[in-house]
Amino acid sequence: MGYQQGLSGLAASSNDLDVIGNNIANANTVGFKESTAQFADIYANTLATSVNNQIGLGAMQSEVQQDFSQGTINSTGQALNVAINGNGFFQMSNNGTLTYSRNGVFSLSANGNIVNAQGLELMGYAANSSGVVNTAATVPLTIPTTNIAPQATTSVTAQLNLNSQATTPTDTTFSASDSNSYNYSTSVQTYDSLGGTQQVNMYFVKDTTANTWDVYAGASGSTPTDVGQMTFSTSGTLTTPTNGQFTMTLPTTDGSSTPQSITLNFSGTTQYGSANGVNNLTPNGYAAGQLSNFTIGQDGTITGNYSNGQTMALGQVVLANFNNPNGLLNLGGNEFQQTAASGSPQISAPGATNHGTLTGGAVEESNVDLTNQLVDLITAQRNYQANAQTIKTQQTVDQTLLQL
Repeated sequence: MGYQQGLSGLAASSNDLDVIGNNIANANTVGFKESTAQFADIYANTLATSVNNQIGLGAMQSEVQQDFSQGTINSTGQALNVAINGNGFFQMSNNGTLTYSRNGVFSLSANGNIVNAQGLELMGYAANSSGVVNTAATVPLTIPTTNIAPQATTSVTAQLNLNSQATTPTDTTFSASDSNSYNYSTSVQTYDSLGGTQQVNMYFVKDTTANTWDVYAGASGSTPTDVGQMTFSTSGTLTTPTNGQFTMTLPTTDGSSTPQSITLNFSGTTQYGSANGVNNLTPNGYAAGQLSNFTIGQDGTITGNYSNGQTMALGQVVLANFNNPNGLLNLGGNEFQQTAASGSPQISAPGATNHGTLTGGAVEESNVDLTNQLVDLITAQRNYQANAQTIKTQQTVDQTLLQL
């Protein structure tokens, strides 16, 4: 027994204690993956030594292996907290240099980019102004602050019931200002190409011909026009027009496209012996809207919710997977770098083959098991003490020789 073996054992045990201490220190670090020190024995390399008489020279650290198993996912309710459930890493950009991380705690920078605590930008697929995601290349993801553009109303879906027992009005000349000249009326708000609103009023007059109704429509403040007649079968279903549609035009005065053509679709309207009423009255189109909030879905899609009730894809977070995650270079700060040993990153949307999914409003906790680490700490401490004892024993032997 010599000092070499004891010293190598002390160094190995010290490294083991360092690794365990680092795990314990990061027990509360989001996305942290615990490590395990691996060791190998050392043998003297000499031709003069018989194979059967080799004596080991001690131990050395062969590698520090990381455990990339899943950590517990905890909900935070923060829109820009994202947890990876399964394989993969977030791709981050440090001024164009790509790194990879499991830490999904993000925030918005001053220019609207999604960044982590170190200011690195989260990469993903961008979406255009229409919400179409471009999967050709990854770019830094940005949350736009511009308003969503308005969309003009081009159609109104109206499903009504007109009372079959209604009688023809006594005032047979229709007038919107004379409620005795029509049987029923309803209204709906429409939007022009600039997002301006107009109320469209619709009036229904029971005709003298059986199962026939005259339909009038127009913007509030203007004289309604006769847009056509609806006829019903003896079972109360709409037969004319065959497609259930009428067309009307609206004048606009705010600089938007004029005249505005709108299709009134009455498919599904009935004539039953019950009160007049609306079952469905839905226009398409909407006003301009401001971004109210956004969410991140399991597939990484960032969906913006706007004040006008619309939603739109703002981008998509991607995940990078590696054939050998243990080949990644640990940069610290929960950041890793690609190496030849890790292989090239396989970039894809979350949920794709061999890629995990995302949980928005949540974080992945450290996968450090404190109970196991404390037990390992005791073992490493015992190993350190035992190796120190071998040095002490060798010192005693040397002292005995000096005293001969």
